[in-house]
Amino acid sequence: MSVRVGITGVSGYGGRELLRLCAGHPGMEVVYVCGDSTVGQRLDVLLPALAAHPLGQLVVQRFDPAETSGLDLLFASLPTGESREPLSQVPPEVKVVDVGGDHRFVDGWTYGLTELPGARREIAGSRRVADPGCYPATSLLALAPLVANGLIEPQGIVIDAKSGVSGAGRGGGGAFGYAETNEDVAPYKLLQHDHVPEIQAALSHLAGGRPASVAFSPHLVPMTRGLLATCYGRPTRPLTTEEVLAVARQFYRDEPFVRVVETANGTAMHSKWPSGSNLAFVSYVVNPPTGLVVALGTTDNLGKGAAGQAVQNANVMTGQPETTGLHGLPLSP
Repeated sequence: MSVRVGITGVSGYGGRELLRLCAGHPGMEVVYVCGDSTVGQRLDVLLPALAAHPLGQLVVQRFDPAETSGLDLLFASLPTGESREPLSQVPPEVKVVDVGGDHRFVDGWTYGLTELPGARREIAGSRRVADPGCYPATSLLALAPLVANGLIEPQGIVIDAKSGVSGAGRGGGGAFGYAETNEDVAPYKLLQHDHVPEIQAALSHLAGGRPASVAFSPHLVPMTRGLLATCYGRPTRPLTTEEVLAVARQFYRDEPFVRVVETANGTAMHSKWPSGSNLAFVSYVVNPPTGLVVALGTTDNLGKGAAGQAVQNANVMTGQPETTGLHGLPLSP
């Protein structure tokens, strides 16, 4: 029996990626879609590829929590700041995965980065799961083996990350248009980014409750999708690259979506590697002159950084195999 699914924000980047994944999911049936500026339009008008698909007949509704009572699960893909009040009105029997930022590390919600220690069990027993942000998902996957095993100090971690323009969302405004972003790289929110408390809370949990601190420098780069995080940590003892790689391989040995790769000729990975998939690639190197451990991670910011992770969480919440609907290989460059 299929899980009856609703998607809010279906006309946004994350919502459309959710729709694409659910359309190919054997255990999910999308029966309710919501938007804002697209209310009243059929999906096959918004997305011509759905013209011959049953989903094409669905009409975009204005989100009304009262209308979700017939759903098994709701994906909420709304801008941060717009989901807390309406999702509080969704009937408790309807499971919710919030892709936005309003419920990360909020009481009553489970933080939904499945690969963190103990997270899978908590997600399976939860009716309210908050997806991680794309920057935290990528950075935490790179850092988790190091912090959880006490290889680096949880304080003073530096994260230098680059994201594609789709990370700003379809409603990002004129600052994210082609003319503004093409042939340009720009840091932003250097001292007050929304993701810093989320990253620090997760790192502190990984460190057994020790306080964590990060210097987070996000950058917008002229690509549509993709995210690359380069993280620097101070080792708690002298380490070698081989030791760190061995710890990461052990940490992720049973994880279906994480790939631990080695550097080759000084190159670790490319942001295109996971494009269109739910995969994450991580790599490590110890910098000899400084002794710092460099942890690198890359994901598709709309995949493992948003919709793919949301479907992974939904699979765990509904008792389906975790990888269902997420077997697709990355897009070729």
